[in-house]
Amino acid sequence: MSSLGTETAFEVLAKAKALEAEGKDVVHLHIGAPDFETPPNIVEAGRKALADGWHKYTPAKGIPEVREAVCEDIERGRGASVHPDRVLIAPGGKPTLFYAILMFGEPGAEIIYPNPGFPIYESMIRFTGAEAVPMRLAEENAYSFSADEVLAQITPRTSLIIINTPANPTGGVVPREEMDRLVAGLEQHPDVAILCDEIYSRLLYDGEEHVSILQYESLADRAICLDGWSKTYAMTGWRLGWGVWPEGLVDQAERMQINCASCANAATQVAGAEALRGPQGAVDEMCAAFDERRKIIVEELNSVPGFTCLMPKGAFYAFANVTGTGCSSKELEERFLYEAGVACLSGTSFGSFGEGYMRFSYANSVENIREGIRRVRACLES
Repeated sequence: MSSLGTETAFEVLAKAKALEAEGKDVVHLHIGAPDFETPPNIVEAGRKALADGWHKYTPAKGIPEVREAVCEDIERGRGASVHPDRVLIAPGGKPTLFYAILMFGEPGAEIIYPNPGFPIYESMIRFTGAEAVPMRLAEENAYSFSADEVLAQITPRTSLIIINTPANPTGGVVPREEMDRLVAGLEQHPDVAILCDEIYSRLLYDGEEHVSILQYESLADRAICLDGWSKTYAMTGWRLGWGVWPEGLVDQAERMQINCASCANAATQVAGAEALRGPQGAVDEMCAAFDERRKIIVEELNSVPGFTCLMPKGAFYAFANVTGTGCSSKELEERFLYEAGVACLSGTSFGSFGEGYMRFSYANSVENIREGIRRVRACLES
């Protein structure tokens, strides 16, 4: 159990709540959750499902209608055709990640993962006994991977490669040419599976294109795609996600689900179908609001002494370079929370390559963003 890591966002949240309980004011720029309410049509669909008697177990893979709605959404948004039998509805996005790493991770295996990246990747890899091999996401490469570097990391022990686009914590987006190069290279490594975490697929800016692993037929027998409702539809607390699995693995994933969670919540699944098939205006409005905040937070961060910040291309995070302050990332995390009343995250919360960076979530109001960065600036200037 000691090999398991955690999400520092929840640890910082607990510290911030403790400070607030003492009467201190804290600006929350750390948590990766939309600050919007779930759209009313989705809430109503969930309420009606409960009233209509959706109180029982569902098939382990999920309600057929919901899996069909996922396939329709994939066709519409990614231009890929997927059969519903390959879809597994899960209680959140993490189960797909959890099942995939448990399948491919074991002592002696190597799994390549993004660094800096979502901390649960490395945590789960180490838990299985596999070696966690970091895929460096560099600022000079706009936080995308280099396909040539990733391919050079593959050894006979490599069982799985994890990709995240758009990315947490950097906001980086993998361009098509880089994904094309990676896929072409993987065709020479038929025993290496790939998991693409696409949970932020709808949160893109400036006309950026989302390139999905599902668009590559040559990898259909070993590509796993992870997405869900949490970020796109402000449904983090509903706990609903989906995975598309290769035909040869989907039955194993279903068996994992049966052993772990049985199935996703029935009424939540009904609400999820409404989210995908109903009006999408609320998603567009949230994305437009994030876009406005993105520009504001980058401008504000670049005004802080010792800070520089690239404009993120997706998700809702700004990953600021703080090396000019002369302080470590963890030191700044503590100072900003306890001295300035601003909750944000050290880049090292997302891996060793995150040293020298801080993650600020702009899933908060413009007023709170401006106030939070004002406090950060004043803290450093003092």
